[in-house]
Amino acid sequence: MGEWTWRAFKIVQSIVERLPRPWAYALAVVAARIAWWFSPLARPRLEYNLKVACPELTEAELKRLSRLNFRNHAKAYADLMMLPHTRVGELRPLLHVKGLEYLEQAREIGKGVMVVSCHMGSYEVVAAIWSATLAPVTFFAEELEPRALYEWYRDTRARLGISVLPLDLAGLRKVTQALRDNEMVITAIDRDITGTGRTMPFFGKPAPIPMGPAAMAIRMGTPLFPVCVYRLPDDSYMVEGSPLVVADPAADEKAEERRITLELVRNIEGFIRAHPDQWHVPHRIWDGGP
Repeated sequence: MGEWTWRAFKIVQSIVERLPRPWAYALAVVAARIAWWFSPLARPRLEYNLKVACPELTEAELKRLSRLNFRNHAKAYADLMMLPHTRVGELRPLLHVKGLEYLEQAREIGKGVMVVSCHMGSYEVVAAIWSATLAPVTFFAEELEPRALYEWYRDTRARLGISVLPLDLAGLRKVTQALRDNEMVITAIDRDITGTGRTMPFFGKPAPIPMGPAAMAIRMGTPLFPVCVYRLPDDSYMVEGSPLVVADPAADEKAEERRITLELVRNIEGFIRAHPDQWHVPHRIWDGGP
């Protein structure tokens, strides 16, 4: 993203954050239609990924699904743009949760909670509500270009009580401390952003998968909480959690890393298959993709 694109983003954001929520979403829907038609790489990559995840789709169904996917992602961007002028308390009634008992179980262990998810839904909104009502929240996030965009993301989240850490050694040290302080750390494993993942089956095809959550669970005893976030038809938010994934301290470390990661991936696959219209990953995951 160049400097001019960043300036355009900031202009749009400054408008969206002042709009009523329905108007902001209406603008997002228009932007999604334009992006869907004029995205030379994002749309083909997204449709390739969706076809891998849902091979039963016909071409007509795939196109319809990708249009809806762009629409939901644009609404998630609108949510993010509105956050600087949003009172978190006003959003709380819009949040629905399934599996909250698993989060409570994880917090009772007292070794922090690592929420393991995928690129789906308005997770900033959920993180802001959790940070205000449950415990401090930390995000692992890739450093975006230009730097000004990354700083805007970081500062916006910080105002909501969310710490943003880069995917590097310094960030890992801070995450370790956050978990020792019994905080929540959120990460996604459906993309290998750092290029250090291990090849694992993902929807039946080999793909690099980050091993960090499994390594953290083994080293620190931190429970892993598989979660997905998705938008409901009335534009409220659903958080759906699965049973905790916990490391066996007596198991062989390498074998346990693989077991844990495969279990996390199975959860992620289930989330994506249930809500493919919300899994927006227009990036190359598997070899052979555009």
